[in-house]
Amino acid sequence: MKVVEKDGYKILRDNKNDVKAFVSHLEWKHGDLKDDNVVVDILKYGTLNLEELLSFLELSNKHRKNKKSFVIANDTINIDQVPEELVVVPTLLEAEDIIKMEEIERDLGF
Repeated sequence: MKVVEKDGYKILRDNKNDVKAFVSHLEWKHGDLKDDNVVVDILKYGTLNLEELLSFLELSNKHRKNKKSFVIANDTINIDQVPEELVVVPTLLEAEDIIKMEEIERDLGF
């Protein structure tokens, strides 16, 4: 896993091409990331099915429960199929915007 530090969040990228293994690794490393806003960059995957994307759901819920953002960047999945609990955007710029908005909402008490 490659970690890119940004102002106010971290971008996590998979070094391999295995979504399930990446999710498993993120779950194992969650203790180190639980206090950070996170963007999971899975833009490199050519095709991604809903089942693979849903493998992030439990981790996302756990992370968001800690009042931190968990945003997935992927442009291959049909957004209409994604459950509301997962935040999925097609670009890293949109992921950054979501994190900024969620931080403002948290600061305002929402």
